[in-house]
Amino acid sequence: MTAPGGRIVFDEPGDVWLFAYGSLMWDPGFDFEEVRTALLRGYHRAFCVHSEIYRGTPERPGLSLGLDRGGACRGLAFRIAEANRDAAAAYLEKRELVEGIYSCRRVRLTSVDGPLDAYPFIVNRGHAIYAPKQPIDDVARIIAGASGGSGTNTAYLANTVTHLDELGIADGTLHELLRRVDSIGEITPCSLSAPRGGEGVWDVRAIFPERECQVIAI
Repeated sequence: MTAPGGRIVFDEPGDVWLFAYGSLMWDPGFDFEEVRTALLRGYHRAFCVHSEIYRGTPERPGLSLGLDRGGACRGLAFRIAEANRDAAAAYLEKRELVEGIYSCRRVRLTSVDGPLDAYPFIVNRGHAIYAPKQPIDDVARIIAGASGGSGTNTAYLANTVTHLDELGIADGTLHELLRRVDSIGEITPCSLSAPRGGEGVWDVRAIFPERECQVIAI
């Protein structure tokens, strides 16, 4: 569970399981003994966290993945040995809990080898950077237009879809979201010199009817 001060505290002795639904699946960053494909019911993978640093800016935030209430989510469960628990927890606190948007608490998973209890990072809906559910076309427009310190939001989405496919955990919703992002054409700025002497106004939309132009008043 998540204790005050943003620390991860495991409730039981012995080995523990961590449930991953995003980049932790292909880039865990901690030592583990075993990994299983597992299903978490009651939560789903969603672009529900505003990103103002890595995939966006404060002026134009992007979106990153979170585990939100409702539905179900297929991911990977990692078994962490008791001897490595503290080191893994310290690493994950720095990676996942800096902004305070996630809480870590025990849930029940289903796997082919039977049920197991694990710890996922679940989004806190009361946090300032939580992004409530919105129409998929609105999400696509946000992702298509956002970029931050780690690159474009579109690349983040495409990379997620690729890794999920490689792991055999295809997510139909994210595939459809990527299709809609890819279908959004960029707005190409058009610029022309003003008429000599400053008289008259160019109508760039009439000159370039085949292109989508942004008209800027100066």
